Amino acid sequence: MKKEKIETASAPPAIGPYSQAISAGPARFVFVSGQIPLSPSGEMVEGTAAEQAERCLKNIGAILEEAGADMRSVVKVTVFLKSMEDFSAVNEVYGGFFEPPYPARACIGGLQLPRGALVKIEAVAAV
Repeated sequence: MKKEKIETASAPPAIGPYSQAISAGPARFVFVSGQIPLSPSGEMVEGTAAEQAERCLKNIGAILEEAGADMRSVVKVTVFLKSMEDFSAVNEVYGGFFEPPYPARACIGGLQLPRGALVKIEAVAAV
């Protein structure tokens, strides 16, 4: 599967580890449901939003592996934050899980998340 970064000066540049857009295909798509910071045994990972984001991204990686993919296959991510004050810390952890060309991404804040989580992350991969 070929993944190509789409970038134009006619729109604002990415302000973090994500791309304006990604073109991918032909591919089989894997839609990973939103992951909250639960351990594989189902226990909530306590800690900072950054620590919780790391667990969410590890969960996504494990699910993708089962689907025959990996984080390099991800073309779109949505990050949900309880508080946008955690954006920078989560962004730093997030950047460590991806490499250029970064997936397209949206980040939404000010939410009440399941089980009191500070972070929830979903992803779409093209395999």
